[in-house]
Amino acid sequence: MNALPGVEDGAWYSCLTDELEALRAAARRAVSEHSAMDPGQRGACGPRLRGLLGGFGEGAMIEAPFHCAYGVNIHIGDGAYLNAFCTILDTARVEIGERTLLGPGVHIYCADHHHDADKRAEGLERALPVIIGADVWISGRAVILPGITIGDGALIAAGAVVSRDVPANGKVAGVPARPI
Repeated sequence: MNALPGVEDGAWYSCLTDELEALRAAARRAVSEHSAMDPGQRGACGPRLRGLLGGFGEGAMIEAPFHCAYGVNIHIGDGAYLNAFCTILDTARVEIGERTLLGPGVHIYCADHHHDADKRAEGLERALPVIIGADVWISGRAVILPGITIGDGALIAAGAVVSRDVPANGKVAGVPARPI
């Protein structure tokens, strides 16, 4: 279920509305606060960012800097760890399972921009959820594309571009990511 007004997962919509821009502005303020705070004061997650997220599990941690599009669609499980420079474009629901580890610079994208240039110029995109199971390790600089599900215990190699679902305990590497 998508928490953004007027956005249904998989349906084309315009991202250029005033309402969505206001939500993006709130997210920019939250991630700016998170990134600028002294780590001792910030703790596991800056207060404004924590209040924005759809869910933030016990013992979870988001290192700074961090970036998200909206925040409201991000659900982070207990004990999950997001290293520095992670980016989540959460136009749809993003679930990060318990004890899952994201290396530095991991990017998760839910927005799928229209493939027709004229429609893209109109701001048309669709939102496809990303679901990441428990005990997953996504190594640094990996990219998870829209609509992907990664099963429990999977391992994503550094720099991989994940364009297909990964089964539980699967291991993938490369561009595009393939089983190893």
